[in-house]
Amino acid sequence: MPLDADAIGRGCHGKVTAATQLCGTELGLFKAVAAEDTPLTVACTQQAAQFSQVATENNRANSIQFANVRETAGWSGDADRAGPKMAALLAAAAEVAEPAPMVRLESDGIILVYGRDEAAIEAGDLLKEHLDVTVLIAPPAVIAPPRHSDYPIAKGRISSVKGHLGAFDLVVDEFAEAAPSSRRVLTFGPSRSNARSTCDIVLDLTGGPALLPADLRDGYLRADPGSPAAILQAVLKARDLVGTFEKPRYITFDAGLCAHSRSKQTGCTRCLDSCPAGAITPAGDHVAIDADICAGCGQCATACPTGAASYAMPPEDALVRKLRAMLIAYHQAGGERAVMLVHDEVHGSPLIDALARFGGGLPANVLPFAVNEVTQVGLESIAAAFAYGASAVRFLLRAKPRHDVSGLTRTIALADPILTGLGFGPDRLSVIETDDPDYLVRALRAAPTHAPVSRPASFRPVGRKRDVLRFALAELHRAAPVPVDVVPLPDGAPFGAVEVDTAGCTLCLSCVSVCPTSALRDDPERPALRFVEDSCVQCGLCRTTCPEKVITLVPQIDFRASRAPTRVLKEEEPFCCIRCSKPFGVKSSIERVVAKLEGQHWMYSGSKQRLDAIKMCGDCRVNFVAEQGFESYGAPGPTVRTTDDYLRDRDAKRDPDDRAN
Repeated sequence: MPLDADAIGRGCHGKVTAATQLCGTELGLFKAVAAEDTPLTVACTQQAAQFSQVATENNRANSIQFANVRETAGWSGDADRAGPKMAALLAAAAEVAEPAPMVRLESDGIILVYGRDEAAIEAGDLLKEHLDVTVLIAPPAVIAPPRHSDYPIAKGRISSVKGHLGAFDLVVDEFAEAAPSSRRVLTFGPSRSNARSTCDIVLDLTGGPALLPADLRDGYLRADPGSPAAILQAVLKARDLVGTFEKPRYITFDAGLCAHSRSKQTGCTRCLDSCPAGAITPAGDHVAIDADICAGCGQCATACPTGAASYAMPPEDALVRKLRAMLIAYHQAGGERAVMLVHDEVHGSPLIDALARFGGGLPANVLPFAVNEVTQVGLESIAAAFAYGASAVRFLLRAKPRHDVSGLTRTIALADPILTGLGFGPDRLSVIETDDPDYLVRALRAAPTHAPVSRPASFRPVGRKRDVLRFALAELHRAAPVPVDVVPLPDGAPFGAVEVDTAGCTLCLSCVSVCPTSALRDDPERPALRFVEDSCVQCGLCRTTCPEKVITLVPQIDFRASRAPTRVLKEEEPFCCIRCSKPFGVKSSIERVVAKLEGQHWMYSGSKQRLDAIKMCGDCRVNFVAEQGFESYGAPGPTVRTTDDYLRDRDAKRDPDDRAN
């Protein structure tokens, strides 16, 4: 493949050493470069193990980064124009993120094989020498009895499953143990429902609906009972699930930022609606994310409006920094009309490899951007990509995704009106769902190539997810062809305004007390309701809590919001105490209460002075009641009785002769 060292040098701004057989006859050249112990990126992933070993043998301290420029760029019909892309791939590889924290799962090898026929017994026979096996046959459980009783066999139907590898909890109905002696068919003892069991691994061979999302729950394996090859593959996987395992803690969660609930009123449920693994549950004012169950799709992080949930593999700011490095290097190396192809390693990389080895390869302007899960990419990454000068973004998914991808669909539905409103034009974002490399390249070549922004951004993102999102949107607005100030958004968007029907608002400020982001605020100096649009995440808690039901959410993005002063939604004159003149309430509310109670309520009848108590602050009201000698809230309270009163009553009831004695 051709190597354009000049283009790579312009894009990467570092010393470029070109070679054609770096792992063979030119290995000495690699040793000389690696001996300098400066930051080093090698444009080869196939021989990464060899290069790392050689560097270690030569006492290199710093790690080496590796980038694949062969299948992704050089093996292509556009290879002669792939220099800028190679620069982009090498620059992106040099951006290294911190590794995600890990979660430990422990399995002792206790497996439940759940089936409907003899296939479950055969699987048990294959596993009995390696795992602690129990076989459960779903009713009617008409199977031939095994010759040997090497493991427990029972009948039953699993009604619920919870847990994960090493900690499954099952509820079984119609449970019955196998009889010790059976002739033609296996017989069972008396049955019972709601039996509970625990195990480390579940192998589901029933062929029915999945008990759990099979591809998303560690320790739950599922195979077609009619396919011996599929059963054998599942058995081999199960045999290896013994010991201690580590998985990434995909999500970083800050409960203090969560807008799920306040005062027993439900607000934001975006993460609950997005999680395909069932790892998220309500937990009071916030949600709880079970890291042992989480499969890492990242849709909760992309949906979270406050940044309470953020992706950790890598964090959003690190992902955007990689985007930045890739696009800046591509443009500086002379590349034009970059199309970002977002893909995962498990599905996308083999598809790209097949296209390079057996087809025409990727077009020169298509920059493959590998992530852990395509669904982890949120609005902040999309906005940043176009701000940095991308012409279009394409998301590569399986023809049949292994989990629900509605979170990605919602992200695109949110980004589309923003891009259109800012003048970027249509078809900037789309999803390519395919397992066919030829279809992939046809879809990429058929996509319209829009002109990129004329003034691409170069900001370096830092901070939490919400901070990165604000910065990226601001830079996108600055670079936009038509930088309008306000863009309407669909319902459910994490940006917007709040409108209040001021005629019905009583300034009770219930909305202020529940607002999780302090977008709604009071004023310590006077009765007022204030609003900061930049902080609003449209969680709806204010609308749900408002007793007068006068609040309306307006989903939109106002690019002036970050610089706008606090807006007053409603303010009124305070009511001043008629005795000390201290303001203590809202004038219209006090006057309305007095008007309703005057002559209409028994508590305040009989004396006009009673109503004056409502017009006083708390301190003056107490003094007023004591001075006037009346109870302001109706009839006097009950007389307090002492021990002497009870003794006097007792003596009065006794017989006179008894009193004489």
